[in-house]
Amino acid sequence: MTEQISSEILHEAIDRLPTSRDVRPAIPKTDDEIIPLWRQRLAIFSHNKLAVASVIFLFIVTASCYLVPWLHPTNQTNQAATFNIPWNQPPSWAHPLGTDSSGFDELGRIFYGGEYSLTLGFLSGFITIVIGTVYGMISGFMAGFTDTVMMRILDAFLSIPYLFLLITLISIFGRSTTFLIGIIGFSLWWGNARIIRGDALLIRNLEYSQAATAMGAGKMHIIRRHVFPNSISNIVTVATFSVADAILFLSALGFLGLGIQTPQTDWGTMLQAGSVQIQNGYWWEVFPLATIFILVVVSINYIGDALRDAFEVRLIER
Repeated sequence: MTEQISSEILHEAIDRLPTSRDVRPAIPKTDDEIIPLWRQRLAIFSHNKLAVASVIFLFIVTASCYLVPWLHPTNQTNQAATFNIPWNQPPSWAHPLGTDSSGFDELGRIFYGGEYSLTLGFLSGFITIVIGTVYGMISGFMAGFTDTVMMRILDAFLSIPYLFLLITLISIFGRSTTFLIGIIGFSLWWGNARIIRGDALLIRNLEYSQAATAMGAGKMHIIRRHVFPNSISNIVTVATFSVADAILFLSALGFLGLGIQTPQTDWGTMLQAGSVQIQNGYWWEVFPLATIFILVVVSINYIGDALRDAFEVRLIER
C-alpha cells in the first residue's frame, strides 16, 4: 500500500514539471543589471552641476574662438586698415564691445586671441602630461637607484622658477608660436611627474602587481596593465590642470610683452594693452576679456575636479 501511494505521488510530481514549451528565458531584474563603467562615470560627472556648466561654457568659448572670426569677420592683422576706424570707441552696434587703442574690433579680437591662447594651452598641456606621466611612472616603478637619480634630477628642475626660465629662453631663442608651445610644455611637467611617481610607487607594491611579477610578467606589462589604469584618475586630473596652467603662463608672458608675435595676439597681450587704457576709462578693453579669461581657467579646474571623482574607483559600483 505504501509503495502504491509513493508511486502515485512520484507520477503527480513528474506531471507538474514544466515542459520545454513552458520554459521562458529569464529576464534579468533591473536592480541586478550591470551598469557599464562609462555610464557610471558619466553619472558621477553629471552629478557635479558646476562641472557640467563648465563643460558647456568651455565648449561655447572654444567653438566661438574658431567660428566667430568667420561669422563676425573683422580686420585683426592689418593695423593700416584701421585708420578710418575710431580708436578706443565705446560699444556700439557696429562694434558690440567697442574698439581698442589700435582700432581693432574688440569682440573679434577677443576670439581671435582666444584661438591662439586655447590652442597653445591645449597643446602645451598635452605635452606636459605625456612627458610627466612617462617620467613619473618609470621613476616610481623602477624604484631603487634609478628612482633616486631621476628624482634628484627632478628636484634640480623644480628649484628653477618657471617664469624666469621661460623669460630667459624666450629672450635667447625668440617667441615663435611653435617655440612657445614647446617651451611651456617641456617646462611644466616636473610637478606632474612627481604626482604620477607617487602612484606608481604605491601600485608596484600592491598584491596584484607582486602576483603578476611572480607569474613572470615583465615590467612594461605591469606598467601598461596595472600601473597606468590605476593611475588614470590622477593623470586625467593633472592633465586638465596642466591646460589651465599653460594658459596662465602664456597669458603671463603676454602680459610681460613676451607673448605671441604680432600680428597674432593672445589674451595676455590684450590684457596688458587694456590695462594701460583702463586708466583713461576705456573699461571695455579689459573687463569683457578678463571675465572670459577667468571663467575659462576656473571652468577647467572644475572639470578637473569632476573628472577626478568620475575616475575614482571607490565611487564606482561593483
